[in-house]
Amino acid sequence: MSVVLSAPAKLTLSLRLVGIRGDGHHLVDAEMVTIDLVDRLDVSDGDGLRVVPADGGLEVAAGGENLVARALRLVGRSAAVVVHKAIPAGAGLGGGSSDAAAILRWAGWTDVVGAAAIGADVSFCLVGGRARVTGIGEVVEPLGFTEMSFTLLTPPVGCPTADVYRRWDEMGGPTGGNGNDLEPAALDLVPDLARWRDELGDATGLCPRLAGSGSTWFVEGEYPGGGRRVVRTVAST
Repeated sequence: MSVVLSAPAKLTLSLRLVGIRGDGHHLVDAEMVTIDLVDRLDVSDGDGLRVVPADGGLEVAAGGENLVARALRLVGRSAAVVVHKAIPAGAGLGGGSSDAAAILRWAGWTDVVGAAAIGADVSFCLVGGRARVTGIGEVVEPLGFTEMSFTLLTPPVGCPTADVYRRWDEMGGPTGGNGNDLEPAALDLVPDLARWRDELGDATGLCPRLAGSGSTWFVEGEYPGGGRRVVRTVAST
């Protein structure tokens, strides 16, 4: 048995933090879309996980806490998996979550709420397309598909999601003025992000938005060149 799976990235167009659950998880109200930046997973008989990083991307650990390994445990399956990364790690584009969702689809898993046991973004990545996402990420309400294009600029630094949320708490829960409540916390945690935001803004004449917890900045429209990547929305996975 050998199959090739596709795992497309997600882009968070807006993100509001609307509360904190009793167990400490943050409640969100977000709009997310699937885009045509895609990891490839080679799945075959056997056991073990290997991750081939994206060109110029950060290294991704392939241990037991990798989301692919956690997805395999959730569905009670074993396989030899090689993940060929195109989605940069630590960039706020849901690469690990999409890889896990690809494994769930391969295993026939359809429990969207249960997918959040692996990670908050896995539920959306399992559904894909365009959706409003609430709860801690497990409530996914599909919205009508809209063809859109975006230009991404991903700095060569990562923004660990848990650290960004922790900084947001430490800052007293600020509201982001650009549609993403995590943006002030990410900038406070990684001040150098501002340089990349300004670079994209200067190149496009637009006001960039932060993708999720970062580190990717994006604008709507197509502005290739200068290390920028143009992506387009795709329908549900």
